[in-house]
Amino acid sequence: MTEVIFGSVLSAMSTGLGALLILFIPPTITHRWKDALLAFSAGIMMAASTIGLIPEALKYGGFVPLFVGIWLGVGVLTLMEKNIPHIELQHNKKGIQFDEKALLIIAAITLHNIPEGLSVGVSYASEDGDTGNLIAWAIGFQNAPEGLLVALFLINQRISKLKAFIIATLTGTIEIVTSLLGYFLTGYVQFLVPYGLSFAAGAMLFIIYKELIPESHGDGNEQVSTYAFIMGMLIMVLIIDIFS
Repeated sequence: MTEVIFGSVLSAMSTGLGALLILFIPPTITHRWKDALLAFSAGIMMAASTIGLIPEALKYGGFVPLFVGIWLGVGVLTLMEKNIPHIELQHNKKGIQFDEKALLIIAAITLHNIPEGLSVGVSYASEDGDTGNLIAWAIGFQNAPEGLLVALFLINQRISKLKAFIIATLTGTIEIVTSLLGYFLTGYVQFLVPYGLSFAAGAMLFIIYKELIPESHGDGNEQVSTYAFIMGMLIMVLIIDIFS
């Protein structure tokens, strides 16, 4: 129990760690850097889902739970995208701009973190405790650049740096709650573990292909984004190798 709490807090608070940079850098960031951060996050999540979550799901349940769980994850993310106010970064060379009201954006980002927290919790519920540590690190690495981007958005909405840092950090705290929820659900009903792992993988794959990769290729920065994606994937593979 102590381990899952520590892992969930670590992954959630990484959002604040990334947002902390806003206190020390100019309140704008070029799309080149933004795209690189998004692609880096995509690479980390790709390795975590394909090398970490999917093999574990196959190990504990076989192909059928994997198939069902992945499509459940994709389906839930599809419904969330259709029914939750969605962020669209305007593609231009002058910096990051948003066309949604701040409150709706913050709500969307917070709800977007729900499947990430669930993935941490269900990973700790598997028999291999290292899987939980692995996914917690993966989500943490993904959350750090996300926290920075959220804080930059808030700065552009004329919110002070300190308030932007606090709000961006708070958007990640929902992952602690959903992580514990996922842990207890799968911990008491063991047959749900492969479904939970597959659900998390499906949610990650949806985010990677539907959101992160297209967003990182929208401003002519395909090459640097590709390099960042590969680097993120290799770093996650290194972490997997260390924990395995």
